[in-house]
Amino acid sequence: MSESKINISRRDSLKKLTALTFVGAASPAIALESPIDSKENIQWDKAIDIAIIGSGFAGLAAAITAVKNGAKSVAIFEKMSVYGGNSAINGGLFAVPESPLQSKENVKDSAKLMVKDQIASGRGVADTTLLEHVAKNANKALQLTLEAGAEYHPYLQQLGGHSKPRSYQTTVNCGAGITQPMLQYARELGVKTYNRHKFNGFIQNEQGDVTGIKLVKGFYFGEDRGQTINVKATRGVIMASGGFAQNIPLRMAQDPTLNAEVGCTNVKGATGDGLLAMLRIGATPIHMAHIQSGPWASPDEGGFGYVSNYSLFNFPHSVAINRATGQRFMNEIADRKTRCDAELTCRDENGNPLPPILVTSYHYSKHHSSLKKVLKYGVGWQFDTLEELANHFNVPISPLKKQIEQYNQYTKSGVDEQFGKIMDLAKNKPIVPPFTAVRLWPKAHYCQGGVQINKRAQVLDSYSGKPIRGLLAAGEVTGGVHGVSRLGSCAIPECLVMGMTAGQTIMEV
Repeated sequence: MSESKINISRRDSLKKLTALTFVGAASPAIALESPIDSKENIQWDKAIDIAIIGSGFAGLAAAITAVKNGAKSVAIFEKMSVYGGNSAINGGLFAVPESPLQSKENVKDSAKLMVKDQIASGRGVADTTLLEHVAKNANKALQLTLEAGAEYHPYLQQLGGHSKPRSYQTTVNCGAGITQPMLQYARELGVKTYNRHKFNGFIQNEQGDVTGIKLVKGFYFGEDRGQTINVKATRGVIMASGGFAQNIPLRMAQDPTLNAEVGCTNVKGATGDGLLAMLRIGATPIHMAHIQSGPWASPDEGGFGYVSNYSLFNFPHSVAINRATGQRFMNEIADRKTRCDAELTCRDENGNPLPPILVTSYHYSKHHSSLKKVLKYGVGWQFDTLEELANHFNVPISPLKKQIEQYNQYTKSGVDEQFGKIMDLAKNKPIVPPFTAVRLWPKAHYCQGGVQINKRAQVLDSYSGKPIRGLLAAGEVTGGVHGVSRLGSCAIPECLVMGMTAGQTIMEV
């Protein structure tokens, strides 16, 4: 059998296999059509240089970079009614080693150290080459956002698993503080943007090169309506369509524990359409089972909510308490997987979830703007005494008092003798009244798995191991970058840097 016939057979098999996967996913949207159309005489409705699927960090960075590198016609297609996707609603935390703020605060850091932290969190299976590329270019990505008009708090945060404080945060405490100015900047540069345009498959030539895309124009999420159009992309397509955490059957196929009872921080459109289409034309899947949950989420609100940012800020100088014992049960700034696993052990005598509480002194929690909304919307509480707090959450008061006293000694000595927590941001910050408290329980948050790419953001074919011509990808739709667990605030640099890389590469090939 010739190689060409083997290749065609393989593609047909992958097409059928993934089609079955997608049918099982029971997508709430229009069914994904066959992504392969090799007709040379296809009827094109529009022709542009570059088509970008997704309007989050990666897609916007790719568009801006492509235009700066000479692209004449670039279009971003977004399937939802609003732009930004998950990027707009994330925490707006951005890890940058050797940043201007670190220099100002005399924090000694390096790209090498950031990568070391990420490899540890990724349990040794992260892609070191991609991590190094992202870390070394994070400052360039930061400058791009500043150029676009993004604004950040004048202080750094140290998130779980990071050995140094290196995380910026937008002044609005969410990713929209980056996506909105970047969207405006992209438009000023001439990038065309289209919402309610759902990606519905690739168009390829006889050689298998991606030459265009099929879209459903006038798409409304959850409704079977819209007009299919064909868009020719003379230079290629950049997929920045995000993860699949809202596709419950697909995520359960990777991890059966992530069933419908598990909450999710993502926008409803995070169903993995772009990922599935790339798999159907031969892209290599990688680390699909590594789906991360957020240990800072609250069971008392939907989605990402207000508690998440509140917790992220306060973990370094707070204690997480098991309500059944009144004791700490984890390092509050360990990596995400370690903390999620620890939180899930907090159960009542019947084995039912007993969400632990994060206890903070109001003297320090008040410095984060999210506290006002946490209290206003009843997803967090304030107490004048430890007895009031214990009574509200039915926590045994005696062991709780002893635990707080013990922890307060660690804030003086700078050494956590229980869990080895880095106490740099907790030094001389005892847990004293009045207190604030929130409940914690993990929510599905980020898909470490996706399609495999190389350092140039090119999507790799599963049969040849070579790039699929005309197809690049960046952001959460790709996989293998972070390994088993992603460190908080590392998604933004990854999405921005790889988006910039895709925008540059597509102008060079």
